[in-house]
Amino acid sequence: MLKGLGNIAGLMKQAQELGGKMQAVQEQLKQVKVTGSAGGGLIEVDANGQAEVLAVRIDAGLLEKQEKEMIEDLLPAAVNDALTQAKQKGAEAIQEVTGGLNLPGLEGLIGGGS
Repeated sequence: MLKGLGNIAGLMKQAQELGGKMQAVQEQLKQVKVTGSAGGGLIEVDANGQAEVLAVRIDAGLLEKQEKEMIEDLLPAAVNDALTQAKQKGAEAIQEVTGGLNLPGLEGLIGGGS
């Protein structure tokens, strides 16, 4: 019975270490920058590795021509492109920390998950 307690203590220690590593990954991902685009670069969206949108750039030509419908079509595509890249960076960071272990629920810790 005492052997089992040693295993539990070891698992608890590993869980604490993993928690600390995940916090470090969260901080690193705040510094990662990805850029999504649509319409051949007419609209670009910057996001960080935590899937937070940081900036949006719209080509001046679209604004000058008052291409409202095109902007409305391209903006979500650019945002989705940036967020997809951000989630990929988050997944890569998790894989690095967990050594490739597939631990259910960890994907949701970075960038809101899917």
